[in-house]
Amino acid sequence: MPSPEGHSRTNGVGLNYLKCLAAFRGPRTRPAAQHLWQIPRLSLRVKDLSNPGVATFFKNIKPYDDMRAAVLRVLQCLYLVETQPRNIASVTLILRDFDGVAHTHGSAANDADKEIHFSTRHIQGSEARARHEILGVLTHEMVHCFQYNAKGTCPGGFVEGIADFVRLRASLNPPHWKRSLPSNSDNWDAGYERTAFFLDWVEQQFGAGVVRALNEGMRNTKYDNGRVWRDVTGQSVEHLWSAYKMSF
Repeated sequence: MPSPEGHSRTNGVGLNYLKCLAAFRGPRTRPAAQHLWQIPRLSLRVKDLSNPGVATFFKNIKPYDDMRAAVLRVLQCLYLVETQPRNIASVTLILRDFDGVAHTHGSAANDADKEIHFSTRHIQGSEARARHEILGVLTHEMVHCFQYNAKGTCPGGFVEGIADFVRLRASLNPPHWKRSLPSNSDNWDAGYERTAFFLDWVEQQFGAGVVRALNEGMRNTKYDNGRVWRDVTGQSVEHLWSAYKMSF
């Protein structure tokens, strides 16, 4: 376990880390009952029922049950019951044909009404492992409905890395993801699985709740790279990234 730069884990910055992490971990009790989590209204919109990707979706997915499970997966990974966001009114999953995989945003009328646009082309292209891939993508995009982003100032790679971290922790990662030594040109916020594996390593070093605390630290303030990471871990992200690369 890395020790804070120039500090022991029992004084100075290290003590702030311990207090912060304890607060975000919450009491050591059993996981909260599912009824304590606030589930927004969930709906599905299909652009073309004749699309083969739509048929693959319905063959492998129970829309309400699997969307609800994705919401719970995200909330239980990034929040405590008492800190969960309560401003998301609805999430609509929209299946339509387009290049790419998926993207998420607020509706044109209200940002509290989230829309996940999922490519039926991608679904059909993943037919051999459709359920696992659909649930993985759905979990990633559901993170974007609920996560904090420092009022829009968080680095995009960090935002995407947290989403893939939740997917990774749910064991819904695709087979091509591999934890490998970053190149000299890679940075911690390269995004997606590269950042997800780094965040997973950080949690292994400091214990469960670190990513939850990082997310919470971006709730009501603009992004400050030094403050967010030092408040939670007692170390700079640059130091942690160096230690991560040395772990290979």
